[in-house]
Amino acid sequence: MSKIKKPSFLLALLPILVLIVFLALNINIWGDESLGGPNQLALIIGTAVAGSVAAYLGISFEKMEKSIVKNISDAMPSILILLLIGALSGTWMISGVVPMLIVYGLDLLNPNIFLFATVLISSIVAISIGSSWSTIATIGVALLGIGTALGFSPAMVSGAIISGAYFGDKLSPLSDTTNLAPAMAGTDLFTHIKYMLYTTVPTYIITLIVFLVLGFKHDAASEPSAIEALKTAIESRFVITPWLLLVPAILIFVIIKKISPLVALFIGTLAATVAAVVLQSEVISDTYQQIMNGGLVDNQVPYYVKAYVVTATSWFGSSSILTDNESVNSLLSTGGMAGMLDTIWLIIIAMAFSGVMESAGLLVRIASSIIEKAKSTGSLVASTVATSIFMNITASEQYISVVVPGRMYAEVYKQRRLKPEVLSRSLEDGGTVTSVLVPWNTCGAVNSTVLGVSTMAYLPYAIFNLVSPLMSVLVAYLDFKIRRYTDEEYDELMGIEASQSDGGI
Repeated sequence: MSKIKKPSFLLALLPILVLIVFLALNINIWGDESLGGPNQLALIIGTAVAGSVAAYLGISFEKMEKSIVKNISDAMPSILILLLIGALSGTWMISGVVPMLIVYGLDLLNPNIFLFATVLISSIVAISIGSSWSTIATIGVALLGIGTALGFSPAMVSGAIISGAYFGDKLSPLSDTTNLAPAMAGTDLFTHIKYMLYTTVPTYIITLIVFLVLGFKHDAASEPSAIEALKTAIESRFVITPWLLLVPAILIFVIIKKISPLVALFIGTLAATVAAVVLQSEVISDTYQQIMNGGLVDNQVPYYVKAYVVTATSWFGSSSILTDNESVNSLLSTGGMAGMLDTIWLIIIAMAFSGVMESAGLLVRIASSIIEKAKSTGSLVASTVATSIFMNITASEQYISVVVPGRMYAEVYKQRRLKPEVLSRSLEDGGTVTSVLVPWNTCGAVNSTVLGVSTMAYLPYAIFNLVSPLMSVLVAYLDFKIRRYTDEEYDELMGIEASQSDGGI
């Protein structure tokens, strides 16, 4: 049996440095398309380098493989949830739930509260669909056009859109990062979301106040025609009725009842499917013709067949509803379960990368250099937030800013008797929301391109994204609502882990 060597700090850092180089190269070459394969390849290369380092240190391939399988297994609930998220986003669109929320949100707009309402509308849409990118690329583009027509600075409007979109993304049970963070920390989705409220709600209130003040200080001319055009385009295709509010109400109800996230999302998807069949017959007929490329003459196909084809497609594949308004057309498109596959692929390979790094003790070695300076709970949370921001800047990838620090710090939080939701919240406050502030990060590159506003221009106005990491650190230093294991809980946790490591003996 070969002797296991201890890695030096630079050797432990080598796989991450290689990963950073390839991710930066991918962003430079492919831009926002890098999520479709290039970044996954970068992770494979990083995993190979990490495996080489691990082999040099004397780690067997069997140990590496076991660690990889364990990490992927830990992420499997999130992967299943992501598939249901794809189905839910498709059915909520085809049923008219998301269009209904947009129309009702647009009714809030007037010049004085435009920025305030922009944050609210972006929040509502992002919570509904679970994606900041989709929110910014759809309703965000429309809001930017309206805001510019009203005389607001594009950078200011972009900051309001991004603030609302990332608030909604952060708290939505449909969001991939909101599912990924608790998976990395070892807690469940809804515990994570509820615990984030302690930092996210104060940050959101500050954001709303800032944009309310900015809006009232601005003297802008009203342009209701643009708003009416958007509403008219949506209402021409969908039946917009308050009855559609039953769908999100059902989902919220089952979430409050603490039903399993997988079951809750399935119920929400099923409720939207029923709503689509009952209320959106015209949408179903038109979409059926698009899916079938004409196919049989419309009157030759029974409605139940059309309903099955369209709703089933909204579950598993891409679907879109066409109107006379191009901005609305881009909004009314979804990818279903298939649209989640790039994210799932990325997560699986990221788990392989972190698994090899863990098997050789490389993450522990890197973390130890940082953690040894973090003596208090406040400094530990500050280190976690700083590490997530560092990964956003250096690795240029939002998911890695959650995955790598999550694996680095999980054991330390446990040793200090901090519950996993403390770590998962820190990962979101530091990693998820700051990714869009880095020009070469995937999020920053994509959203600045979509909005046509440079990252550095909108950065001062992305209030929610700037305040979130500061609020997380402040709350930790104040020791406010920091959850810790009791002696009994900790002893039970250690007993379970000891049993598992002994094979249940």
